[in-house]
Amino acid sequence: MAHSHESNTKRIWVVFGLLSVITIVEVIFGIIKPDALYRTDLFGLNLLNWLFIILTVVKAYYIMWAFMHLEGEKGSLRWSIVAPLVFLIIYLVFILLLEGNYVFEVFHDSPYKWLF
Repeated sequence: MAHSHESNTKRIWVVFGLLSVITIVEVIFGIIKPDALYRTDLFGLNLLNWLFIILTVVKAYYIMWAFMHLEGEKGSLRWSIVAPLVFLIIYLVFILLLEGNYVFEVFHDSPYKWLF
C-alpha cells in the first residue's frame, strides 16, 4: 500500500513539475518578447503568439492526460475525448483571430475612433 502511495506522490510531482516548466517558459517569453519571435509573422500572427497557443494546448492535453487518467485508456477512447477538444480550440483561435483582425482593420482604416 505504501508503494502505491509513493508512486502516486511521485506522479503528482512530475505532473506539477512539467506544467510548472511550461508555464515558466510562457512567462519568460512573455516578459522578454524576443524580436525573432515577436517581429516574425506567420498566417497574420507573430510567432510568439503561436508559441503561446501551442504551449497552452500542450498544457491542456497533459492536464487531460494526467487528471482524467487518459494514459491508461485505449487509443480510440482517448482520441474520442481529445480530438473534439483540439478541433474546438483550433476553431476558437481561428475565429477570434479572424474577427479581431477585422475589427482592428475597421477601426484603424475608418474615420471612426476607438470608443473603448
